[in-house]
Amino acid sequence: MFGKGITIFKILGFEIRIDASWIFIAILVTWSLAIGFFPTRYGNLSTATYWWMGIFGALGLFSSVVFHELFHSLVARRFGLPIRGITLFIFGGVSEIEEEPRSAKAEFFVAIIGPLSSIFLGALFFGFSYLQRNHGWSASVFGVFAYISWINFILAAFNMVPAFPLDGGRVLRSALWQWKNNLIWATHISSWIGSTFGLLLIFLGIFAIFMGSFVNGIWYFLIGVFLRNASQMSYQQQLLRKILEGETVMHFMTPNPVSVPPSVLLSEFVNDYVYKYHYQMFPVVFNDELIGCISTDDIKGIPRQNWKTLAVRDIITKCSLDNTTSADSDAMKAFLVMTKNSNDRLLVIEKNKLIGIVTLKDILQFFTIKLSLEGKDFEK
Repeated sequence: MFGKGITIFKILGFEIRIDASWIFIAILVTWSLAIGFFPTRYGNLSTATYWWMGIFGALGLFSSVVFHELFHSLVARRFGLPIRGITLFIFGGVSEIEEEPRSAKAEFFVAIIGPLSSIFLGALFFGFSYLQRNHGWSASVFGVFAYISWINFILAAFNMVPAFPLDGGRVLRSALWQWKNNLIWATHISSWIGSTFGLLLIFLGIFAIFMGSFVNGIWYFLIGVFLRNASQMSYQQQLLRKILEGETVMHFMTPNPVSVPPSVLLSEFVNDYVYKYHYQMFPVVFNDELIGCISTDDIKGIPRQNWKTLAVRDIITKCSLDNTTSADSDAMKAFLVMTKNSNDRLLVIEKNKLIGIVTLKDILQFFTIKLSLEGKDFEK
């Protein structure tokens, strides 16, 4: 759903990353606060003061989203769920939980703690702003604290809408899961509500645009599209988890994959391998041993005139966990590795020997066929 992001700091063992889209929203929020929000509420301040208020207000929003997602991550870790980190993107933030909660109880507590943390932070900053106003503090300080309080209450309210994958939708899913003891059915219902809510936001955005509120209309439209897609993808991923349950990589593995000898010149590699098989990454094998990997990215920076003098062995790189797996590995984990790294193939190795290859296409084809044959059974 998102890019890998840029790591900016680490807290309590979690990496905090920002997607490139967050830079856009940070600039937009700062500008809108400095030009519109603060001047209309707190008059007779200098332009420089409004811009400083805009900057600190944007930082307050940034910190509030991190605070919200951090509590999601802490509770998820308490329930034994692995967390890759927290990524901020254009529509907010996401705790990158690698596995689904193992029980309805875990789902409920992981979901509800986010809005509760935002309500706590909103109340805390409301108290600060109240004390400042009654003790005659500067309007600029009071204004920023009041904004942070207000934005946290808004964040909590929006996230409690029962539309999956928002926190409220996850709370709803936990209740349905507890009631029927069927995660697939619970995800189906909550995702349908999320998709419908997203569609309503899309229509609201179009209506707002026609009524002259262009900026608000665009935001409603984009958030609606995002929620609709996210809810549908969440349900499909849950089905995928169920269908791949108990399956190993060996089930999807293709033996004897195409490999490259280390002595092949780069010009031969491009013409005889890349252009012939259309893969972006190839294993490098010598005497039946996997000695490394080579990809199209490895040769992009090499001048074309050097392709006839340099061999694969000269630029070979070590294979990593991002492009390798084992035959007895869980198929769903292999799928997540491929999607996380935008990699459509994993090398299957055993004792440093290449025994096969598994592709994203093979897993998705299996998913599609089994879903068409047994899909109704998974929802019962």
